[in-house]
Amino acid sequence: MRNRLLVLISTLVIASMLLVGCGPAETPYECTDTIGCVTVAPTDPVHIAYAMVIAGPDATLGIDSRNGAEIAIDDRGGTILDHAIKFDGEDDGCSAEGGQAAGTKLAADPTIVAVLGTSCSSALRVAMPLLSDAGLTVISASNTAVDLTLPGGENQHPGYLRTAHSDAFQGAAAAKFAIEYLMVTKAATIHDGSIYAEQLQQVFADEFTRLGGTITAQTAVDPNQTDMSSVLTDLATGSPELIYHPIFIQAGTQIIRQARQTSGLENTYLMGADGMFSPDVVEGAGDAVEGVFVSSPDFTAFGSSYTDNFLPAYEAKFGSAPLSIFHAHAYDAMNMVLACIENPSVTFVSEDGTLHIGRQALRDCMYATTNFPGLTGTLTCSEYGDCGAPVIAAYQYHVGEYPPEKVWP
Repeated sequence: MRNRLLVLISTLVIASMLLVGCGPAETPYECTDTIGCVTVAPTDPVHIAYAMVIAGPDATLGIDSRNGAEIAIDDRGGTILDHAIKFDGEDDGCSAEGGQAAGTKLAADPTIVAVLGTSCSSALRVAMPLLSDAGLTVISASNTAVDLTLPGGENQHPGYLRTAHSDAFQGAAAAKFAIEYLMVTKAATIHDGSIYAEQLQQVFADEFTRLGGTITAQTAVDPNQTDMSSVLTDLATGSPELIYHPIFIQAGTQIIRQARQTSGLENTYLMGADGMFSPDVVEGAGDAVEGVFVSSPDFTAFGSSYTDNFLPAYEAKFGSAPLSIFHAHAYDAMNMVLACIENPSVTFVSEDGTLHIGRQALRDCMYATTNFPGLTGTLTCSEYGDCGAPVIAAYQYHVGEYPPEKVWP
């Protein structure tokens, strides 16, 4: 009798164990996101891509941003939701052609959850329709053209955001600097046909005029142009006290070198913008760089975490100080994306660790970002994608020195 009882008890225990082990299987996840989901298998990485300029004369702009994003990944141990983070991408060439190529390739990859980029507004203008149609969320650390977040504008697309400032702020700040600090009343502008430079110089011109100044000329050069003599000679006839040329490094350094040799411009102030904030300007312009001004985000407004933690990490990882100015904006952009991926309203985690990331849910989460504690400040996104905390400063170059010296405000 006792043996039968033991057998019965053993049978019941085994049966209960089998019942537990053979309980109802997890219901397969069904994606209900309006534009689809990215499914990440248990052993696969979460794929974030970039579209940035990483070769050619403007490479420091993109490499610097990529570096900042990599530090954000490092700061969380390279993982999210128990998955590795894969971060790779395409060169956007800082051009429309590069943006088309990068956008086409990234839009065709269904594993990509989000894209950091582009570096340049001209590339974004053609890449974004492709990326938006593919359901991707795109956040740029360095696009500043005004119309990219203009409500109802032809270049404002669903899924686009930026941590960089709008040039509506930068152009106005540059004009205020010219009037109040340099105390000039006559200025000329040069752009290179890019939407970044063309829109920025126009904002400057409008604000400079509103503040009481006179614009003597507005002209354009080709970004690959090397002989600026005719353009500069024409500008000299108007006797501007300042030439505002918010273009990129290659043409910008040619203007700096040749303006110093142009009759009537020897003592004219020269001022670029964030596209010319690079050690390559110091090297390319040589002795002529002395005294040249550039506008940029105000690094002194970034706070102690930037100086105490980020900069040492950057130098330890890459062996140098930051190469350009949008590294912290890229760090914030990456952290915003990762924070939203971790949000349960965006990502469903199956029992086996598979991630199901809703594409529209990710966009919604990004646009809803409020009071996000970033390196560059406290970030809140508008419904059209402006998330930055724009504080603009003016810096002055000196021969053989980088970064340039902050002089205003």
